[in-house]
Amino acid sequence: MDIRNATAADLDAIAEVEALCFPAAEAATRAEFAERIKYYGDHFWLMFDEGKLVSFVDGFVTDEADLTDEMYENASLHNERGVWQMIFGVNTVPEYRRRGCAGELIRRAIADAKAQGRRGLVLTCKDKLVSYYASFGFADEGVSDKSTHGGVVWHQMRLSF
Repeated sequence: MDIRNATAADLDAIAEVEALCFPAAEAATRAEFAERIKYYGDHFWLMFDEGKLVSFVDGFVTDEADLTDEMYENASLHNERGVWQMIFGVNTVPEYRRRGCAGELIRRAIADAKAQGRRGLVLTCKDKLVSYYASFGFADEGVSDKSTHGGVVWHQMRLSF
């Protein structure tokens, strides 16, 4: 498996994987991914198996401590000098799940954030995934009052260095 950051050439594959992984109300659109790649392609971690995108993690960097719905929609809020690496999506195509793909990408995102001198990482997840992210060192901060993305209840989780 190969891991690298995103370029504009990856746009269609990223949008296809997102559509496989999230309901339409929660999934980012192709246009949103185009903006995300433009502003923070270096904060996408893509995993390929023989040239096929099978998993990715993405999110921008900010000085804001909490993840908000506006962040999903406005890639220009990315601040490369920010102290928090946000994680907006963890995606693995169904046939590659439970093989450690997402975990490897999460560990890479954590290592990169640490190497870049960030304070840590922040993500939101559904209740059923709290223990999964806790296994990487993320602490559950409870139900988010700043994100109701897709009409869903999200737990905010933080890994501080």
